[in-house]
Parts: sequence; C-alpha cells; structure tokens
Amino acid sequence: MSIALFIFILYKGVQIYSGILIIYALLSWFPGAYDSTFGRLISRISEPYLSLFDRLNLRIGMVGFNVMIAIIVLNLAASGLGRILQSILY
Repeated sequence: MSIALFIFILYKGVQIYSGILIIYALLSWFPGAYDSTFGRLISRISEPYLSLFDRLNLRIGMVGFNVMIAIIVLNLAASGLGRILQSILY
C-alpha cells in the first residue's frame, strides 16, 4: 500500500469521525436521544476520545466546547501526520 493511499484513508477516516462527533453534539439537543439505540452507538464510538478533553473544563455557562476542541485537535493531528508522511514520500 502506498503512502499516498494511506494519507487518503487517514483524511477520510478523520472526516467520518468528525461527522460522528458532530452527530454526538447534536444529540444533546434532543431529550433522551442518548438512550436510543442510535444514541448509544454514537456514544460508544465518541466518548473514549472525548473523555480525553473532559478534564480541560471547556464549559462556558451551559455550553460545552469539548466536541469542537476535539475536532480541531483531531484535524490538526491528521494534518501533521499527513505532512510528515508526505515529506517521507517526496
């Protein structure tokens, strides 16, 4: 498998996981959404990564910014790894 294909798969995986994190955040707008089968699945996928940001206290009033910061960190990490792999390739 070439490095270019790995970089493509990495970016697509980050896009998909970012979408899952956005869905997780949107589920908080609906009462009982986390108790549904879909909500439990999304929670099971999202919460291990989001738990890394729980101790940062990213709440202002009733609004939590954990998901937004988690998406930014995920995209920065993928971008950095992609650049490193591209420098190896070329």
